Amino acid sequence: MTGNQSLISQHAKSFNWAGFFLSKETFKKCSILYDFCRTVDDIVDEDSPLDIRQRKLLKFKSDFKNKNLSNNIIKNICELLEQVNISEKIVEDLFDGVESDLKPEVIIKNKKDLLIYSYRVAGSVGLMMAKILKVKDTYALRSAIDLGIAMQLTNISRDVVEDKKRNRSYIKHDFKVIKETIQTADTFYKSSFVGIKSIPVISRFSIIVARRMYKKIGDNILKIESIEKYNNIGK
Repeated sequence: MTGNQSLISQHAKSFNWAGFFLSKETFKKCSILYDFCRTVDDIVDEDSPLDIRQRKLLKFKSDFKNKNLSNNIIKNICELLEQVNISEKIVEDLFDGVESDLKPEVIIKNKKDLLIYSYRVAGSVGLMMAKILKVKDTYALRSAIDLGIAMQLTNISRDVVEDKKRNRSYIKHDFKVIKETIQTADTFYKSSFVGIKSIPVISRFSIIVARRMYKKIGDNILKIESIEKYNNIGK
C-alpha cells in the first residue's frame, strides 16, 4: 500500500487522536479507508458547479469499479478490501449515499429515508472499519453499522445551518427536530455499545474514545435552549 501522508492526520483530528490506541498496521488500514472516504466527500462538497462535481464523482466511481491502479487512493483501497475481505457492495452503498447529495436541492422528508441515507454514507463506513478491526461476530458488525449511523445523525444535527447554505435539508431547521434527531442518535449509540466487547482488545479503546467524543457533540447541543442560540453557536 502506497501513498503520501494520510489525509486522516490533516483533517480528522478526533479519529487521528483515537488512532494512537491502535496498532501501527491497523491505523494504517484505517487511514487508507479514511483517505478513500475523504476523497469522495471532497468531490461532493468542493466549491465548483454541480455538473463538474457529478462528472468527477462518476469518474472516480468508474476508476474504482474498473480498478484503475494508477490512482494511489484506488490502488490502496482495492488492496485493503481484498486483505480484510470487504465486499465491494458496501462501497457501492457508500457511493449511492454520496451521489444523493449531488442534486440542486437535497430534501429528506421522513425518518426512514434519513436512516437509509445515514447507513449509506456512514453505517457502511462503520461496517468497513469493523472488518479492519477484525470483528467477525454478526451482531457486533451490526453494532458497527449502528455506530456509523449514530455519528452521521450527530453530524446532521450539528450542521443544519451549514447544510442549509448548500441547499441540503436532511432534517428541518427546527430545534425540536434537531433534538429529536440527537435522541435517535443516542438510541443507536446505545445499541452500538453492546458490540464493542467483540472488538479485539488492542483496538477496542480507540472505538470507545471516538464514540464518546462524538456523542458529546450531541449532548452539548441538547444543552442549548433555543434555535437562535443554536444558529449563533455554529460547530
